[in-house]
Amino acid sequence: MLTFVGLGLYDPGDISVKGLECVKSADVVYLESYTSRLMGTDVAGMEAFFGKEVRVLAREDVEQDPRDIIEHALHGHVAFLTGGDPMVSTTHADLRIRAAAAGVATAIVHASSISSAVCGLSGLQNYRFGKSCSVPFPAKGWFPTAPVETIAANLACNLHTLVYLDIQKDRYMRIPEAIAIVEEMAAKRGIEPPALYVGIARAGSACPVVAAGTGADLKETDFGPPLHILVVPGDLHPVEREYLEIFAGL
Repeated sequence: MLTFVGLGLYDPGDISVKGLECVKSADVVYLESYTSRLMGTDVAGMEAFFGKEVRVLAREDVEQDPRDIIEHALHGHVAFLTGGDPMVSTTHADLRIRAAAAGVATAIVHASSISSAVCGLSGLQNYRFGKSCSVPFPAKGWFPTAPVETIAANLACNLHTLVYLDIQKDRYMRIPEAIAIVEEMAAKRGIEPPALYVGIARAGSACPVVAAGTGADLKETDFGPPLHILVVPGDLHPVEREYLEIFAGL
């Protein structure tokens, strides 16, 4: 049995009761830590909270060679932990397909996701979001511009864009850096840069930071520690605008 268990947004307390019961009853517990991370804890904190050893997986362990995961699931109960919801943003459909092909029964325990938390924190209506995109750290000789093209396409349809920021082993992209990269992408593509952004830091924590404004405004805003995420809104509904004025300083 392979159960995908969402951990929620920030710390071990975000897991559901159903998810906690699943982890405690599992024979093997894996943690996928490359697509999202709980900044309010670490592996040792999770092990203390769950009372279980937690085996950390790299991307290649899941996407290229998941044989150990599937083998354990053939002979026992495996809990596969992810930040957020297992099948939203941190999508692991391929692993579930591979497990099913090997004859492994699977299940999902859902949890809070940044894609829904952003709507609650910003007041932007969830049905008005278009295609999301991710902004990666540029590398030598590599500077993709697809994200700003996605943003421009959404704005042309008057839709909001959820912009995921790069997470690497030893660094996390911050909102001011992401805005500077988006503006550089826009310049390279001859596209007008967004006029308005909403930045959110540490969703799910006791003290999230939410700020709305121009790129110049948010590049000067102290959002504090990661994780950060960015939204480029379309034209605001009056209720969305009022919400941002009250809760995000617009």
